[in-house]
Amino acid sequence: MWRRGVAFTFAAAAFACVARAEPVQPVFTPVEIAGHVYDGGWEHFVGGGIAAFDCDGDRLPELYAAGGTNSATLFRNVSTEAVAFKADTPDALALTGVTGAYPLDLDGDGHLDLAVLRVGPDVLMQGQGDCRFRPFGAELGFTSGDHWTTAFSATWEDGQTLPTLAFGSYVDRTDPEGPFEACDSLFLYRPDADSYGPPQDLRPGYCALSMLFSDWARIGRADLRVSNDRHYYVRGGQEQMWAMEAEPRPYTAEEGWKPYALWGMGIASRDLTGDGFPEVYLTSIGDQKFQMFDPQTGGPTWLDATYARGTTAHRPHFGDDGRPSTGWHAAFGDVNADGRDDIFVAKGNVEQMPDAAMEDPNTLLVQQKDGRFAETAKAAGIASMARSRGAALVDFNNDGRLDLAVVNRRAPMQVFENRTQGGSWLLVDLRGAGPNTTAVGAFVELRTQDRTQTREITIGGGHAGGHAGLQHFGLGEETEVDLRVIWPDGTPTPWQTFKANRILSVEQAAR
Repeated sequence: MWRRGVAFTFAAAAFACVARAEPVQPVFTPVEIAGHVYDGGWEHFVGGGIAAFDCDGDRLPELYAAGGTNSATLFRNVSTEAVAFKADTPDALALTGVTGAYPLDLDGDGHLDLAVLRVGPDVLMQGQGDCRFRPFGAELGFTSGDHWTTAFSATWEDGQTLPTLAFGSYVDRTDPEGPFEACDSLFLYRPDADSYGPPQDLRPGYCALSMLFSDWARIGRADLRVSNDRHYYVRGGQEQMWAMEAEPRPYTAEEGWKPYALWGMGIASRDLTGDGFPEVYLTSIGDQKFQMFDPQTGGPTWLDATYARGTTAHRPHFGDDGRPSTGWHAAFGDVNADGRDDIFVAKGNVEQMPDAAMEDPNTLLVQQKDGRFAETAKAAGIASMARSRGAALVDFNNDGRLDLAVVNRRAPMQVFENRTQGGSWLLVDLRGAGPNTTAVGAFVELRTQDRTQTREITIGGGHAGGHAGLQHFGLGEETEVDLRVIWPDGTPTPWQTFKANRILSVEQAAR
């Protein structure tokens, strides 16, 4: 079966059993950074996200970190050879009540903007170059109510000059019967020409903590996946996938969706099997889930493979606290550049939940040559015991190694530089034709001797923060690769061969 130029068979979901070297142990070193703390009362038990994006045009990603009741902070990237940041927050971004932020080029002018999530009205900030920002004007038509926003995603739907925006509101703080069973709505902004009207409420909402638009079926339409926190919906709720039809609707079990309930915190999405369709990693309290996509049903079906792949991460991997772990931000990335994606999970107790671990180190699951994963965070030097929340697993100095930033609740933010002596790599810079200049919805296919890596360009997922910019691929021992891009409109570039260990720019032809 072919969908949008990608061939797959279910056999591809079995992990390629080719001869591969044992993985190199990742090594990270801490980076000094000005103290930044995510703090606040119960409305900031969740959130604490971080946005990684280049706002001054030097291809090095800045960091914008949520502060809760403290001011949010922009860290300018001043890396040369070593990773380095300095706090330099413009007045427009020095906001309080911020739970997270996601970068996107909303107006198609080539400068990355920010969707800023807050306890209170959400804000869309227009990037103006050199890391200057201002709120978008009234002509955009965007208005936000006083919500407790904890999730966000965006995509470009066919024929639109503005992206469709989805905001996930957590608990309705105005409900006198709350907070339990008082989950708020999802708010969908679909553009009308060059502006937004009032949002559409997507109900039922089950206390969203992460959401992601993804073209999971490779048909040219991104649907909206939502991870929800059963701590507040308690009963009757579940994880959700909304079909983005003219009138959005939840997928049903009859269509292949498998209902399940989690203390859902974050979503990571990446094709790990080589079949061209994304697997997912879902964080929760105790029950971190790795799920493989099943193309057999023709619907949105993911099958649990958590124990089969060794990705449970359900308890602290060292220390004396054996209670269940609490997972927040999850990210796929090849931290040792061996051609196999790994998984980072930020962990930490909500506050003082007695049934969950208080000393809960962050997790780094490194993929082994047989496709299983092994815990390596302590040996890698990133097993922080702080109450971690959002994170960015991104190459901060463009040396081909994925670095790490972690926002902590009531503890200083941490940055780690990756010093692993790993394999070859490629950083891919996609330039989409306007208005979707960052090519959201595109697929990058990178082919080596034994497999094809497929990367969907998305905005959303994680926990309250995301990355826009260079896409990192680990290549192992490969010195050159074949690559093509399938642009959001379905047009593919020809396959071309490129040398490894470089930044590669691919630009979409003007339409």
